[in-house]
Amino acid sequence: MAEKWYKACDVDELEMDDVIGITVDDKLIAVYQIKAGYYATDGRCSHENADMTNGYITGETVECPKHNATFNVITGEALKRPACVGIKTYPVKIENDEIYVDIS
Repeated sequence: MAEKWYKACDVDELEMDDVIGITVDDKLIAVYQIKAGYYATDGRCSHENADMTNGYITGETVECPKHNATFNVITGEALKRPACVGIKTYPVKIENDEIYVDIS
């Protein structure tokens, strides 16, 4: 599948331990900056479709604002119930101080 890179934001728009959302082809993508770097996941919780861009970031995890399920931002793995299914992750790159996400 061909790569499809989309600009999420400039690096100075995303603070440490923060998340923003972008919508690509009617799909919400969450873009994070954590100590380990920049990452992107599905923007919807796998449990009940809650908006993960309103989630709480702690270290490498994001907590769903609806039912407190947690996911690893790097791997997408579901770490805490009620979510049992992980969320998809997407490649991220930085070019010219801009954050891009591959939504292929």
